[in-house]
Amino acid sequence: MSKADHHRLTEDAYALAEALRPALHRLYRQLRRESDDAGLSPLHGLLLAAIIRQPGIGVAELARMEKLRGPTISGHVKAMERDGLIARSEPDPNDRRRNGLVATEKGQEIIRGLKQRRTDWLAAELVKLSPQQRDAIRAAIEPLMEIGQ
Repeated sequence: MSKADHHRLTEDAYALAEALRPALHRLYRQLRRESDDAGLSPLHGLLLAAIIRQPGIGVAELARMEKLRGPTISGHVKAMERDGLIARSEPDPNDRRRNGLVATEKGQEIIRGLKQRRTDWLAAELVKLSPQQRDAIRAAIEPLMEIGQ
């Protein structure tokens, strides 16, 4: 690939990023608004979803995964325990000092409801589009999932 071709591709990718970023940001804001009724902060929703995906995850591992400091995450974990959203799992038989985090039924129900509200809102918006527009979005899902992998 010539330097000129590489430059054109870079410019094209940059223009696409400039067009895509506001659309994704607007969509993200709308989806977050659907979470407001859950009575859950965005960070607690994020942490709870991560715990549901990885039951038994340790606090340190959760902090690393979410790129938060240990003391910061510990405060949030304690608040989520106090609210009945998560609990400590049984100690690891190989390391009695280590016990992980699991979502309670209440926490799981909140996340299920949150996902359902977001899906309902998105489906109601998608139905307003033409079949061709929905096909274009469907075709974009796979390449969008590749970004950041």
